[in-house]
Amino acid sequence: MAKPPKIPEIDADLALRIAEALERLAPPALASQAPDSGDAFVWEPAHGGLLAVPVVAHIPLTLLKGVDFARDTLLQNTQRFADGLPANNALLWGARGMGKSSLVKAVYAEVNRTRKDAARVVLVEIHREEIASLPALLRMLRGADRRFLLYCDDLSFDNDDTSYKSLKAALEGGIEGRPENVLFYATSNRRHLLSRDMMENERSTAINPSEAVEEKVSLSDRFGLWLGFHHCSQDDYLAMIESYATHYGIKLERDALKARAIAWAAGRGARSGRVAWQFIQDLAGELGKKL
Repeated sequence: MAKPPKIPEIDADLALRIAEALERLAPPALASQAPDSGDAFVWEPAHGGLLAVPVVAHIPLTLLKGVDFARDTLLQNTQRFADGLPANNALLWGARGMGKSSLVKAVYAEVNRTRKDAARVVLVEIHREEIASLPALLRMLRGADRRFLLYCDDLSFDNDDTSYKSLKAALEGGIEGRPENVLFYATSNRRHLLSRDMMENERSTAINPSEAVEEKVSLSDRFGLWLGFHHCSQDDYLAMIESYATHYGIKLERDALKARAIAWAAGRGARSGRVAWQFIQDLAGELGKKL
């Protein structure tokens, strides 16, 4: 019978270097419980918890034009929440590119601007694909000393997607209810978060069509605030352009700035906050101006 091959001994120094190399390649450790420090995180349940975000990309609240009612309402709601007062979950819905996600991040930064340490609100982004794990995140944050603003961008549900039930239960249903130290903000292009085809399918296949549709539409009812965003007028669009140009010190004669901004929007076939920002980026690059 043949002898098994002899396994060579591994040098201790080599083994140590291999272990150190693997440690450097490993992803950073994630928090598996409510954080005591840090102001922003991304929820990564597949990796065990919360991934810290050192800096939240945002623009100053004063630069957001044409959304005055939504801006003031969301700011007041968030300030009340930060002060420990009752506040509503908010759904920001409507036209694309009109500053829904920018407003959430700008309001968060404004509320924290004068707050220190544990009084600062913590922003936690949860991706659309992780909504089913929202109850686990709420259990983690429940009872923590700090206050958490959960944020999901571009939230919507398509056919055969049942994860909306987890969101319904987490927001207002369930025997535990939403923790007092947690608020949920979502942005969506859809007012009811569901596609029209999905709702029509329910009407055509359900035994009681009205009840089936009501069961899905009730999801958006769990948000106490509905803030609508609509396509902006040319005056609002130009106000956005002038606000950006002034803030970033872009020197261009006013009529020339206006004419070029209108031409840019015509080329894109749309007027929105996103189009305005893209124009400013292009103009700043042309003029050699850093933003």
